Amino acid sequence: MDRAELTTEQVLKRDIPWETYMSTKLITSTCLQLLRRYDHKPESQRGPLLDEDGPSYVRVFLNILRSISKEETVEYVLALIDEMLAANPKRAALFYDNSLSGEDIYDPFLRLLLKGNWFVQEKSCKILTHLISARPKLQNGMVPNGEASNSKSKLTSIHDVLKGLVDWLCSQLRSPTHPNCSIPTATHCLATLLRETYVRTLFVQADGVKLLIPLISPASTQQSIQLLYETCLCIWLLSFYDAAVDYLSTTRVMPRLVDVVKGSTKEKVVRVVVMSFRNLLAKGAFAAQMIDLGLPHIVQNLKAQAWSDEDLLDALNQLEVGLKENLKRLSSFDKYKQQVLLGHLDWSPMHKDPNFWRENITNFEENDFQILRVLMTVIDTSTDTTALAVACYDLSQFLQYHPSGRLVVADLKAKDRVMKLMNHDNAEVRKNSLLCVQRLFLGAKYASFLQV
Repeated sequence: MDRAELTTEQVLKRDIPWETYMSTKLITSTCLQLLRRYDHKPESQRGPLLDEDGPSYVRVFLNILRSISKEETVEYVLALIDEMLAANPKRAALFYDNSLSGEDIYDPFLRLLLKGNWFVQEKSCKILTHLISARPKLQNGMVPNGEASNSKSKLTSIHDVLKGLVDWLCSQLRSPTHPNCSIPTATHCLATLLRETYVRTLFVQADGVKLLIPLISPASTQQSIQLLYETCLCIWLLSFYDAAVDYLSTTRVMPRLVDVVKGSTKEKVVRVVVMSFRNLLAKGAFAAQMIDLGLPHIVQNLKAQAWSDEDLLDALNQLEVGLKENLKRLSSFDKYKQQVLLGHLDWSPMHKDPNFWRENITNFEENDFQILRVLMTVIDTSTDTTALAVACYDLSQFLQYHPSGRLVVADLKAKDRVMKLMNHDNAEVRKNSLLCVQRLFLGAKYASFLQV
């Protein structure tokens, strides 16, 4: 059977030759006795065994994973641990019992995560996520796993396991090992792990944020809704971390989140997206993006629906108030700048408003004429005819209203780049590129005579 398609149920039907392992001294007689009491027993019998002597079973499982490399046995023990934790996640605390303080509880799973088949990788990933989430808080200079913070112990440090796990999760998002399971598994684990500040740091350092963005899109099937929910949950968790927010500001995360919230009826998805909006509202240029994307109207529509979740209702109210305040503060140039930087160029009124250009022309000098440079990038690379036409028109407006417009635009080597569009298939693009070139040749003194 293809091991990528193995199920826990299939693996747990196996009969493992524990007696043979004892006769070859791979396990002890004590291990064998414990395994005989536990193996192939229902949860109703296993539960009391774990309540009575859980750390001993954990030690047996860890010893087997360290000393036996046979794939069928490794898969079996991982399935046992996974089933144990699935039945009661609090059992992860058994790994941190004082009697196991000398055990390296992370290493077997981290090693298998990097070397095993998909079944082994998935189980190791989920088990590590359980263990990391359950680890005790720092106390008296001690870190989990029985390793003192100033110790030179060879036990796997929490830093090593977190970095190894985050790197592996990112690799699954980049190049999935399993075509259907890698991305949902990685996202599911990240939705738990990103609750930790340090994991957010590692995730940003691993360039993982951009890997989540393509996963944010409206979903219909139950499986895709769950993936969307956990992806948006990751975005919400990252919205508490400034370095992640800085990266998100360079992506198209906001338009994607808006599309999701417009098209989703699943309350938990809407809740986590709205809570992400609320967090991002006060950061960077996100408020301008939200307003540009019509979020104030969307929030009104959402408030009119019958939601039962109090957190969602509170977040919608706070978001509505915050958007109204930002709408009052947001200048026309802020809106324009956001539109340009996001590449959302359209014929909104400000482009043809003489007052806008007269009042804001010096703002174009910010960051070494950043806005003009972005407009030139649009002219060079965009396939959107409206964006091309608007970019040419805006460049011509700059030429008309800025006293040094010709020198600045010439310095950007814009003439040849704009002239290429004079032969464009689209009439609107041709007309506005011609206007821009004419104003470039004539200068500001005569530019006002040229009308579109």
